[in-house]
Amino acid sequence: MSTTTISERGQHLRSVGVTASCALFGVAAGVISYIEIGETAADAGSSLGLAIAVVAILIQYAIIKVSGVYDEDEFGFKHYLYISFMIFAFWFVTWGILLTETYLN
Repeated sequence: MSTTTISERGQHLRSVGVTASCALFGVAAGVISYIEIGETAADAGSSLGLAIAVVAILIQYAIIKVSGVYDEDEFGFKHYLYISFMIFAFWFVTWGILLTETYLN
């Protein structure tokens, strides 16, 4: 553990920043999947969409490590799991909405 403590406001701002960036990366990955793979449901079965989501997750890990948002001893398994889940969930919902909208029109 770090000997310095971060204020409650600082912790809140850090959490909001990480959540917002995960949401943006997830939505961006969903849009990119929609653009790159195509508009048909048959094309949605491709694993390229999931690869795009995984790349977004890895980029987010690198950005958080480089930015120094967390100390070395603060960034643990639950942070990796949270970032992965948030980006995957936003990617899945965004891509699903875009494919459904295309299918209905």
